[in-house]
Amino acid sequence: MQQPDGSFTLHDSGEIDIRGVYCALAIAKLLRIPIYTDEDQGSNLFADSVAWILSCQNYEGGFGAAPGHEAHGGYTFCGVAVLAILDKLHLCNIDALLRWVSNRQMKYEGGFSGRTNKLVDGCYSFWNGAVIPIIQTWLARNEALQEYILVCCQNKSCGGLTDKPGRQPDFYHCCYVISGFAVAQHNFDDPTVIGVKENLLNPTHLLYNVPFDSLHSFEKFFLESPKS
Repeated sequence: MQQPDGSFTLHDSGEIDIRGVYCALAIAKLLRIPIYTDEDQGSNLFADSVAWILSCQNYEGGFGAAPGHEAHGGYTFCGVAVLAILDKLHLCNIDALLRWVSNRQMKYEGGFSGRTNKLVDGCYSFWNGAVIPIIQTWLARNEALQEYILVCCQNKSCGGLTDKPGRQPDFYHCCYVISGFAVAQHNFDDPTVIGVKENLLNPTHLLYNVPFDSLHSFEKFFLESPKS
């Protein structure tokens, strides 16, 4: 799946976009496949991927699916997560990235849009909401984001979570809306909870979006598995 320029296809003979690099790297990291990017440390499986990821950051500051594409919240998360896992985040234009992602949070609604001049969508509560703490800044208005999710994203007639009021819930939005809710609560040392105390969720890992205990169990399993 890996291409000569460091990008990855999403399947055999499939399209190339930034999600492929993130998925490949996350799998390699969790399965303890060497991911070193320095020649003197052995495997350099993702060495060319860093430059390719950096080329996906466009003039707006966010990352697109591929070089020259429009900045998008989901693709920006994938690019930022790859650079963070590889400890190369400092190589991108952090100032432009922060400007773009912070401008995606709408002043009135409190939620995030995924692209410039688009409406708020609950799933970007995670895709954009996680980028800000990954960069280790605190520019998001976490209380406003939680209020948007509680007031606008819950379907009170049939349950589930949606992208915006009036839409039907689905598994995708349930996952990423509630993940963004957890991120908004745990941006600081002490959780910030809007509403009743029962609203508090367990934290999720910012780079892999799984609970920490599940991640530790997964890593322990593969650490102790025999190497073939």
